Amino acid sequence: MNHQTLFGVRGIAAAILGIVLLSATAHSTAAQMSPSAAPQQNAPAQTNQQAPPPQTPPQNVAQGNFFKRLADAYKQDWKGTAASGPAPAFRGDPAPVIGPPFPFSTWPIGGTVTIGYPFTQSGPLMQALWSGDHGDWWKKNSIQIYGWLNFGGNWSTSHNVSNGQALCGAAPPLNCKYGNFPTSYDEVPNSIQPDQEVIYIERQPDTVQTDHFDWGFRISNLWGLDYRFTTANGIFSQQLLSKNKEYGDDPVMLYADLYFPQVAEGMDVRIGRYISLPDIEAQLAPNNYTYSHSLLYTFDCYTQTGVNTTTKINNNWTIQLGVSPGCEIAPWKETGRLAKLTLNFCIQYAWRQSKDEIYVCDNSLNSGKYAYNNLNAFYFTWYHVINKSWHTATESWYQYERDTPNLNNPNVGLIGSTVADPILIFGANGARCNNTTETTCFAPEWAMVNYLEDQLNPHNYISIRNEVFDDIRGQRTGTKGWYTEHLFGWGHWIGTTVLLRPELRWEHIYNPNLGLTSPPPGTKNELPGSYDNGLRHSQLTLASDIIWFF
Repeated sequence: MNHQTLFGVRGIAAAILGIVLLSATAHSTAAQMSPSAAPQQNAPAQTNQQAPPPQTPPQNVAQGNFFKRLADAYKQDWKGTAASGPAPAFRGDPAPVIGPPFPFSTWPIGGTVTIGYPFTQSGPLMQALWSGDHGDWWKKNSIQIYGWLNFGGNWSTSHNVSNGQALCGAAPPLNCKYGNFPTSYDEVPNSIQPDQEVIYIERQPDTVQTDHFDWGFRISNLWGLDYRFTTANGIFSQQLLSKNKEYGDDPVMLYADLYFPQVAEGMDVRIGRYISLPDIEAQLAPNNYTYSHSLLYTFDCYTQTGVNTTTKINNNWTIQLGVSPGCEIAPWKETGRLAKLTLNFCIQYAWRQSKDEIYVCDNSLNSGKYAYNNLNAFYFTWYHVINKSWHTATESWYQYERDTPNLNNPNVGLIGSTVADPILIFGANGARCNNTTETTCFAPEWAMVNYLEDQLNPHNYISIRNEVFDDIRGQRTGTKGWYTEHLFGWGHWIGTTVLLRPELRWEHIYNPNLGLTSPPPGTKNELPGSYDNGLRHSQLTLASDIIWFF
């Protein structure tokens, strides 16, 4: 395991705090403020094919010290009194949906900035900094600091600890705490948790203009329960893989963007650690319709560390090509055995002025041989606007690993153990093969999810989610079987800086079993379930979170 310390993350946090406090000491008698906004904004309603760079946001007058200016930014946002101005210029189709209330306005595509659309983020923290004595420096350099605090809770039919030591084999039975699993990220039942507290330092390239090269970067850090899902092996991963800490840090994104406007309609080259390309959902809470994640999203690739190119051919076609060491793995982590040369290739096609879009993606292509989350994964996503209020998003994938260790074989165990075949990598699941004799087997799975979304008004929307997931060899969840999941959720905004997302969710596993075609005498193939620490077929949760943007 990698025994790095948290010094790097703490150093970044200290630098951020220093920058903010430097500007916070300034007092301003007449300062500029831009309107409050959530991390993603809607593009204007008309098309401008050769638009100039976006203009400075509309201005308000703020007085007082940093904390008063920060409080005024929230007050104006919640009262709806922030100044508004003309919509910024853009290149391409009008945004198909409105965000907020939805988490995005253009359809999600990972590994890139949205080429042709301006960066309209302007949270309360930046408004307070812009209106200070150093505000001109922040504006000139186009660097922003922003983020959010995200807490959530749930009531569940599952339990923190079920059957005590008899089930968990530990005292205290810590591994029984996550009884909602395979639900994510609210895996701890009947509790309130600090899910993710996130900070960004970011500069986005100007991709509206077409006459000069531009660049950007993002440095981010996530702390909370959710790091248990986002951690990549070799990047501060000792917190989870060695110490099994309940809460931890993850620098979930750390990359540079290079924008070349003369390549077709614009090309972005992203270098570093970034969110994997496909998916309706994403790791970061504000980028999702709902608090909890679909099973489809829970068990696919989260982040990759490499180089990805995104080329906008025209308003209809976008092509992506990249290389990485695979999913959730650092390039330097046992190269060849864990980190493997991996390609990705994706095509986005939009029509009806982007009211329809399909996104086909081979997100990770290599040998597919079992390693740390070494998935070969193939995606198809379709977005469709029904009318001004309703739209739908549907995603499916098929993924697999070859030569996956057989958990049904008693001679197979963890690397370093004394069994005959110590081939199981810690933190990388084995499979439920169809007999007890073979050492490894092919472990595939497939899933499909649909979101049906209704915008009630500028501050409220409804989410309906239905999905099916077939864990064919139990390699993703630990239990072989068919899963279905059904959710009804509501998103409610207070201004554009506070989001509440209550939801009701029911899920079920059909025929949970060990996957044995002919169970040996005395072996029962059927299992009690997958939920409530493996004791139940079904789970009902009532959950909600709050996201407070700064």
